[in-house]
Amino acid sequence: MKQPWFKQIGWFHFPCSLPGAVAVLLFTAFAVQVFLAVDRHSHSASDTLYGVFPFWASLFLLLDWLANRTSNSNAKP
Repeated sequence: MKQPWFKQIGWFHFPCSLPGAVAVLLFTAFAVQVFLAVDRHSHSASDTLYGVFPFWASLFLLLDWLANRTSNSNAKP
């Protein structure tokens, strides 16, 4: 890979190129859509949290995997 999509700073990955920023925006848009769909049918805050947790946990795990694979932190010297 020529240019990394993400830069790792501590435990976090930050987008450092256009494909990384687009990926973060797409993941954020999906997370918002899931929240709005679950919250529409929820009766309390805990209902909403229980509803979005499986989606958000897998979504952020996938984003972390993508950022880890496309960052330069795994490059060998």
